[in-house]
Amino acid sequence: MKKIVAIAAFFALLSGASTAQESDLRLGFQVSPAVSWMTTDDNQINNNGTNLGLKLGARGEIFFRENYAFIIGLGFAFNSGGQLLHDFPINAWQRSEIPSPFQGGFPPGTDLRYNLQYVEIPFGLKFRTNEIGYLRYYAELPIITLGFKSQARGTIESGSIKEDKIDIKKEVNPLALSWALGAGVEYSVSETTALIGGVSYQRLFTDVTHNYSEANAKATISTLVLHLGVMF
Repeated sequence: MKKIVAIAAFFALLSGASTAQESDLRLGFQVSPAVSWMTTDDNQINNNGTNLGLKLGARGEIFFRENYAFIIGLGFAFNSGGQLLHDFPINAWQRSEIPSPFQGGFPPGTDLRYNLQYVEIPFGLKFRTNEIGYLRYYAELPIITLGFKSQARGTIESGSIKEDKIDIKKEVNPLALSWALGAGVEYSVSETTALIGGVSYQRLFTDVTHNYSEANAKATISTLVLHLGVMF
Protein backbone atom coordinates (compact mmCIF):
# COMPACT_ATOMS: atom_id res chain seq x y z
CA MET A 1 0.00 0.00 0.00
CA LYS A 2 2.85 2.42 0.84
CA LYS A 3 4.36 1.82 -2.60
CA ILE A 4 1.05 2.58 -4.34
CA VAL A 5 0.72 5.80 -2.33
CA ALA A 6 4.30 6.78 -3.24
CA ILE A 7 3.62 6.27 -6.96
CA ALA A 8 0.38 8.26 -6.74
CA ALA A 9 2.19 11.07 -4.93
CA PHE A 10 4.89 11.07 -7.60
CA PHE A 11 2.30 11.49 -10.36
CA ALA A 12 0.60 14.32 -8.46
CA LEU A 13 3.91 16.10 -7.90
CA LEU A 14 5.00 15.72 -11.51
CA SER A 15 1.68 16.91 -12.87
CA GLY A 16 1.58 19.86 -10.51
CA ALA A 17 5.19 20.90 -11.10
CA SER A 18 5.11 20.65 -14.88
CA THR A 19 4.10 23.76 -16.82
CA ALA A 20 4.11 21.88 -20.12
CA GLN A 21 0.92 21.54 -22.13
CA GLU A 22 -0.98 18.30 -21.67
CA SER A 23 0.13 17.02 -25.09
CA ASP A 24 3.81 17.49 -24.06
CA LEU A 25 3.61 15.30 -20.95
CA ARG A 26 3.28 11.51 -20.95
CA LEU A 27 2.96 9.30 -17.90
CA GLY A 28 3.28 5.55 -17.66
CA PHE A 29 4.25 2.40 -15.81
CA GLN A 30 6.93 -0.21 -16.38
CA VAL A 31 7.37 -3.79 -15.16
CA SER A 32 10.94 -4.82 -15.91
CA PRO A 33 12.63 -8.17 -15.27
CA ALA A 34 16.31 -7.68 -14.50
CA VAL A 35 19.51 -9.71 -14.14
CA SER A 36 22.25 -8.24 -11.96
CA TRP A 37 25.78 -9.24 -10.96
CA MET A 38 28.55 -7.83 -8.80
CA THR A 39 32.21 -7.20 -9.53
CA THR A 40 35.11 -5.69 -7.63
CA ASP A 41 38.44 -4.14 -8.54
CA ASP A 42 40.25 -6.84 -6.51
CA ASN A 43 41.19 -9.93 -8.53
CA GLN A 44 40.75 -12.10 -5.43
CA ILE A 45 37.08 -11.11 -4.98
CA ASN A 46 35.21 -12.24 -8.09
CA ASN A 47 31.69 -12.55 -9.47
CA ASN A 48 30.32 -16.04 -8.86
CA GLY A 49 26.59 -15.74 -9.58
CA THR A 50 23.74 -13.51 -10.70
CA ASN A 51 20.47 -12.34 -9.17
CA LEU A 52 17.16 -12.46 -11.01
CA GLY A 53 15.19 -9.41 -9.95
CA LEU A 54 12.38 -7.07 -10.90
CA LYS A 55 12.00 -3.31 -11.33
CA LEU A 56 8.59 -1.67 -10.93
CA GLY A 57 8.12 1.99 -11.59
CA ALA A 58 6.23 5.02 -12.75
CA ARG A 59 7.77 7.49 -15.16
CA GLY A 60 7.10 10.77 -16.84
CA GLU A 61 8.33 12.05 -20.20
CA ILE A 62 8.29 15.82 -20.78
CA PHE A 63 8.79 16.57 -24.49
CA PHE A 64 10.57 19.82 -25.29
CA ARG A 65 10.47 18.93 -29.02
CA GLU A 66 8.39 16.31 -30.83
CA ASN A 67 10.97 13.53 -30.53
CA TYR A 68 13.08 14.74 -27.59
CA ALA A 69 12.10 14.43 -23.94
CA PHE A 70 13.31 14.75 -20.39
CA ILE A 71 12.71 11.60 -18.33
CA ILE A 72 11.98 11.41 -14.61
CA GLY A 73 10.66 8.48 -12.60
CA LEU A 74 10.09 6.73 -9.31
CA GLY A 75 10.74 3.00 -9.06
CA PHE A 76 11.53 0.03 -6.88
CA ALA A 77 14.35 -2.42 -7.62
CA PHE A 78 13.90 -5.85 -6.03
CA ASN A 79 16.62 -8.48 -5.53
CA SER A 80 19.48 -6.48 -6.99
CA GLY A 81 23.03 -7.65 -6.28
CA GLY A 82 24.88 -10.87 -6.94
CA GLN A 83 27.35 -13.34 -5.45
CA LEU A 84 31.05 -12.76 -4.76
CA LEU A 85 33.65 -15.50 -4.25
CA HIS A 86 36.51 -14.59 -1.89
CA ASP A 87 39.82 -16.29 -2.63
CA PHE A 88 41.43 -15.07 0.60
CA PRO A 89 40.32 -14.76 4.26
CA ILE A 90 38.10 -11.71 4.65
CA ASN A 91 36.79 -9.89 7.70
CA ALA A 92 33.34 -8.98 6.33
CA TRP A 93 29.78 -8.62 7.67
CA GLN A 94 31.09 -8.30 11.22
CA ARG A 95 28.48 -5.64 12.08
CA SER A 96 25.69 -8.13 11.34
CA GLU A 97 24.35 -11.13 13.24
CA ILE A 98 26.18 -13.91 11.43
CA PRO A 99 26.69 -17.54 12.56
CA SER A 100 29.34 -18.02 15.25
CA PRO A 101 31.80 -19.93 12.99
CA PHE A 102 32.27 -16.72 10.98
CA GLN A 103 32.47 -14.17 13.77
CA GLY A 104 35.96 -12.85 13.24
CA GLY A 105 36.15 -13.53 9.52
CA PHE A 106 35.47 -15.86 6.60
CA PRO A 107 37.90 -18.51 5.30
CA PRO A 108 39.13 -18.61 1.67
CA GLY A 109 36.58 -19.92 -0.81
CA THR A 110 33.57 -18.26 0.89
CA ASP A 111 30.68 -17.03 -1.28
CA LEU A 112 28.72 -14.00 -0.07
CA ARG A 113 25.47 -13.24 -1.88
CA TYR A 114 23.82 -9.81 -1.71
CA ASN A 115 20.03 -9.48 -2.13
CA LEU A 116 19.28 -5.77 -2.13
CA GLN A 117 16.24 -3.54 -2.62
CA TYR A 118 16.37 0.10 -3.65
CA VAL A 119 13.96 2.96 -4.18
CA GLU A 120 15.18 4.52 -7.44
CA ILE A 121 14.77 7.99 -8.96
CA PRO A 122 15.99 8.00 -12.59
CA PHE A 123 16.31 11.07 -14.79
CA GLY A 124 17.78 11.63 -18.24
CA LEU A 125 17.05 12.18 -21.93
CA LYS A 126 15.04 10.27 -24.51
CA PHE A 127 15.40 10.46 -28.29
CA ARG A 128 12.97 8.77 -30.67
CA THR A 129 12.33 8.49 -34.39
CA ASN A 130 9.31 9.69 -36.33
CA GLU A 131 6.47 7.18 -36.45
CA ILE A 132 7.00 4.37 -38.98
CA GLY A 133 3.64 2.68 -39.33
CA TYR A 134 2.68 2.09 -35.69
CA LEU A 135 6.29 2.03 -34.46
CA ARG A 136 8.83 4.47 -33.11
CA TYR A 137 12.37 3.49 -32.13
CA TYR A 138 14.05 5.23 -29.22
CA ALA A 139 17.28 5.61 -27.30
CA GLU A 140 17.70 6.77 -23.71
CA LEU A 141 21.07 8.22 -22.68
CA PRO A 142 22.40 9.09 -20.34
CA ILE A 143 20.10 7.93 -17.56
CA ILE A 144 21.34 8.85 -14.08
CA THR A 145 19.65 7.04 -11.19
CA LEU A 146 19.78 7.86 -7.50
CA GLY A 147 19.03 4.79 -5.37
CA PHE A 148 18.07 4.62 -1.69
CA LYS A 149 18.61 1.29 0.06
CA SER A 150 15.39 -0.08 1.55
CA GLN A 151 16.44 -3.66 2.37
CA ALA A 152 19.62 -5.73 2.36
CA ARG A 153 19.84 -9.45 3.02
CA GLY A 154 22.74 -11.82 2.52
CA THR A 155 23.59 -15.50 2.10
CA ILE A 156 26.79 -17.22 3.23
CA GLU A 157 28.09 -20.35 1.51
CA SER A 158 31.31 -21.75 2.96
CA GLY A 159 32.16 -25.43 2.76
CA SER A 160 29.11 -27.38 3.94
CA ILE A 161 27.60 -24.36 5.69
CA LYS A 162 24.88 -22.26 4.09
CA GLU A 163 23.05 -19.47 5.92
CA ASP A 164 20.58 -17.18 4.19
CA LYS A 165 18.26 -14.23 4.91
CA ILE A 166 20.87 -12.50 7.06
CA ASP A 167 20.15 -8.83 7.69
CA ILE A 168 23.17 -6.98 6.25
CA LYS A 169 21.82 -3.42 6.13
CA LYS A 170 24.83 -2.19 8.10
CA GLU A 171 27.18 -3.66 5.46
CA VAL A 172 25.62 -1.83 2.49
CA ASN A 173 25.92 1.87 1.70
CA PRO A 174 22.56 3.69 1.99
CA LEU A 175 22.90 5.56 -1.32
CA ALA A 176 23.71 4.27 -4.80
CA LEU A 177 24.41 6.37 -7.89
CA SER A 178 24.35 4.74 -11.31
CA TRP A 179 24.41 5.48 -15.04
CA ALA A 180 22.52 3.62 -17.75
CA LEU A 181 21.80 3.60 -21.45
CA GLY A 182 18.97 1.88 -23.26
CA ALA A 183 17.07 1.43 -26.50
CA GLY A 184 13.75 0.03 -27.60
CA VAL A 185 10.53 0.45 -29.51
CA GLU A 186 7.13 2.08 -28.96
CA TYR A 187 4.00 0.53 -30.49
CA SER A 188 1.06 2.93 -30.78
CA VAL A 189 -2.28 1.39 -29.87
CA SER A 190 -4.08 4.76 -30.03
CA GLU A 191 -3.26 8.43 -30.50
CA THR A 192 -2.39 8.79 -26.82
CA THR A 193 -1.30 5.29 -25.73
CA ALA A 194 1.81 3.29 -26.60
CA LEU A 195 3.25 -0.04 -25.47
CA ILE A 196 6.96 0.00 -24.66
CA GLY A 197 9.57 -2.73 -25.08
CA GLY A 198 13.30 -2.23 -24.66
CA VAL A 199 16.55 -3.15 -22.97
CA SER A 200 19.03 -1.16 -20.92
CA TYR A 201 22.37 -1.62 -19.18
CA GLN A 202 22.82 -0.02 -15.75
CA ARG A 203 26.04 0.24 -13.71
CA LEU A 204 26.79 1.80 -10.35
CA PHE A 205 29.32 4.60 -9.94
CA THR A 206 29.44 4.11 -6.19
CA ASP A 207 30.75 1.38 -3.90
CA VAL A 208 27.97 -0.96 -2.77
CA THR A 209 29.48 -2.15 0.51
CA HIS A 210 31.39 -1.13 3.62
CA ASN A 211 33.06 -4.56 3.71
CA TYR A 212 36.35 -4.28 1.94
CA SER A 213 38.33 -1.47 3.55
CA GLU A 214 41.01 -3.94 4.62
CA ALA A 215 41.34 -5.15 1.02
CA ASN A 216 40.92 -1.64 -0.40
CA ALA A 217 38.37 -3.05 -2.87
CA LYS A 218 35.35 -1.40 -4.47
CA ALA A 219 32.27 -3.50 -5.23
CA THR A 220 29.72 -2.42 -7.85
CA ILE A 221 26.54 -3.81 -9.41
CA SER A 222 25.77 -4.13 -13.13
CA THR A 223 22.21 -4.80 -14.30
CA LEU A 224 20.67 -5.85 -17.60
CA VAL A 225 17.01 -4.78 -17.70
CA LEU A 226 14.15 -5.80 -20.01
CA HIS A 227 11.68 -2.91 -20.06
CA LEU A 228 7.97 -3.65 -20.54
CA GLY A 229 5.47 -0.87 -20.05
CA VAL A 230 2.74 1.45 -21.24
CA MET A 231 2.76 5.22 -21.76
CA PHE A 232 -0.32 7.40 -22.07
